[in-house]
Amino acid sequence: MTAAAPPLPAAWRLERRGPEAELRLTGDWIARETGLRDAAAVRQVLAEADGAARLRFDASGLGRWDSAFVAFLRALREAVAAPGTQRLELDEAGLPDAARRLLTLAAESGAAAAGTTPPRTGFLTLVGNRAIAAWAEVVAVAALIGETLLRGGAALGGRARMRATDVWQLIREAGPGALAIVAIVNGLVGGILAFVGAVQLRRFGAEIYVADLVGIAMVREMAAVMTAIVMAGRTGGAYAAHIATMQGNEEIDALQALGIPTNDYLVLPRVLALVLMMPLLYLYACAIGLFGGLVVGMATLDLTATAYLVETQQAIAGKQFLFGLVKSITFGALVALAGCHIGLKAGRSAADVGRAATSAVVAGIIGVIALDAIFAVCADALKF
Repeated sequence: MTAAAPPLPAAWRLERRGPEAELRLTGDWIARETGLRDAAAVRQVLAEADGAARLRFDASGLGRWDSAFVAFLRALREAVAAPGTQRLELDEAGLPDAARRLLTLAAESGAAAAGTTPPRTGFLTLVGNRAIAAWAEVVAVAALIGETLLRGGAALGGRARMRATDVWQLIREAGPGALAIVAIVNGLVGGILAFVGAVQLRRFGAEIYVADLVGIAMVREMAAVMTAIVMAGRTGGAYAAHIATMQGNEEIDALQALGIPTNDYLVLPRVLALVLMMPLLYLYACAIGLFGGLVVGMATLDLTATAYLVETQQAIAGKQFLFGLVKSITFGALVALAGCHIGLKAGRSAADVGRAATSAVVAGIIGVIALDAIFAVCADALKF
C-alpha cells in the first residue's frame, strides 16, 4: 500500500506587471495540516502590491484546499475594502469556482448579519412571553411531580428501575452527613428563642413559660423549617449541581439513548432519600433545639432541669409532633424535586452548573417558606 504524499506547504508569490499585480498561489491550503495564514501575510501582500491598481490570482499551482484558503481570500478582500486602504481591484477570475462561490456566500451572510437589527419587543409581547414561559414551567413541574408519584408507586411494588446502592448512598449523604449542621443550627435557634423569651417573661415573673415557648416553637415551626432550609442549601443545591454536571457531560443523553428512565435513575432515589430522612432529622432537630433552650433557660433563669422538662412535656402535645412530621416530609419532597428539576433543565456549560445550584437553593428556601405559610393557614382553619 502506497503511503499518502506529505502536504505541500501553502505559499504565495506576488509578481508586478506594470499597473497590475499577480498573486500566484501554490501548495496545499489545509487548515488541519498547514494551518491558517495570519493577518501579517495579508498585510505583506498589500505592501508588495502597493501602487498597483489591479490584483489578479493565479491558482494553477494550487493543490488541495479547504477553509484555510477561503479564510485567507476573505481576509484579503476585507483588508482591501477597509477604509484608508489603497484602492485595489481584485480580479478573482483565476480562483477556483468553488472558492468564489464560498466567498460570495460568506459576503452575503456577513452583510445580512451586519444589517440585521433585533426588533424591539413591545410591552404586551414581553408580558405574553413571560406568561407563556411561566405556564410552561408550571406544566413541567406538574409533570415531574406526577411522574415521580407514579414511579414511586411502582417502586413500592418493586418495578422501578433504580439501584439500591444509589438510594443507600443518597440516604447516608442526606441523613448522617447532615447531623452536624442540623444540630448547630437548631441548637442555636432553641437557645435564641429561650434567651428572647427569658428577657420578656422575666418582667412578669413567668420565667417557667420559657419552656412552653421553646417547646411549641421548635416542634410546630422552627425545627421543621430550619432543617428544611439547611437541607435546601446543603442537599438541594448538591442535587442540582450533580444532575447539571451530568447534563453537561451528556450522561443524561446516554441514559435516554439506552432506554433508562431518567426519573427512575436520577429523580426518584433523591426524592426517596430526602423524604425518608427528613422526619428523622426533624425529630433530631427538635431534641437539639429543646436542649439548647434548656441550657439557656438554666443559665439565665432560676430554673432547674426537672422543672423545665416537666413544663415542656405539659406544653407539647402529640398532634404537634404529627404536624411537624407532615411538614418535614412535604419539605423534603419539595427540596428534592426543586433540585432535580432545576438540574435537569440546566445548560451544558460549566457556568450553568453554578447557576443551577444557586437557583435550586433559592427555589428550595422560598418554596419552604411559602409552603410553611400555607400550612399555617390550614392549621388555623382546622383549629389544629
